[in-house]
Amino acid sequence: MIRNVVSIAGSDPSGGAGIQADLKAFSARGVYGMAVLTALTAQNTQGVTGVHLVPPPFVADQINAVFADVRVDAVKIGMIANAGIAEAVAAALDAALADGRGIPIIIDPVMIAKGGAALLAPEAVDVLTRRLLPLATLLTPNLPEAAALLHQPVATNCAEMAAQAEQLRALGPAAVLVKGGHLDSDESPDVLATADGLHWFEAQRVPTKNTHGTGCTLSSALAAELAKGASVSEAVAIAKDYLAGAVAAAGSLTVGSGHGPVQHFHALWRVEG
Repeated sequence: MIRNVVSIAGSDPSGGAGIQADLKAFSARGVYGMAVLTALTAQNTQGVTGVHLVPPPFVADQINAVFADVRVDAVKIGMIANAGIAEAVAAALDAALADGRGIPIIIDPVMIAKGGAALLAPEAVDVLTRRLLPLATLLTPNLPEAAALLHQPVATNCAEMAAQAEQLRALGPAAVLVKGGHLDSDESPDVLATADGLHWFEAQRVPTKNTHGTGCTLSSALAAELAKGASVSEAVAIAKDYLAGAVAAAGSLTVGSGHGPVQHFHALWRVEG
């Protein structure tokens, strides 16, 4: 049986991040992807130049329409943008899951674009923390996002990463994966905090500027694997391996002149010449 996964996130017209990256990752990982739009952005590989938000009631309408008709096996939440949308998403998911369906919910707290543009209003952080984090099976912040959620300085070493992962898990998520890509190191370690303790996932840093959408891609791959029945630790191992391949193959694409996208279909496409 093919699993159905819905992404609740913003759109990237250049195709490297957001809903577009989510749908590519879902397809590459063998699940059926659906999309609820929270925002339209004007962006490319060089940065974000505009954001147009979807009215919160219509975000809720989209979620309600999907759950009213389709079996949903996992939910990925990305760009929320503001407090009103965060409240609408939380209320709609509360209603959709009122019958006790325990489906995995993965939250990738999209707060800052690769080029530095803010994608989450400051007042939305409280709503995200209070209303959405307790719903999460897995929260996947990078180092700046983890620090922003905790109102702390950005972690600069593995010990600080681990401490922030445990603090974030205390806010409600069943598990937290803090991603170490921003560390000043040749390594790119991630730490997973669960009820069983801390688990480290080591990886070599790939020397490339083509990392647009890596957070969206990883969280969507995680959602796909959880939808298929993997444990959280199994899903992290599989998704990180998939993303490593996608980053390593990013140079086979010729998209834009800034931070290019990863190659979501590296295992499926044959690149000619």
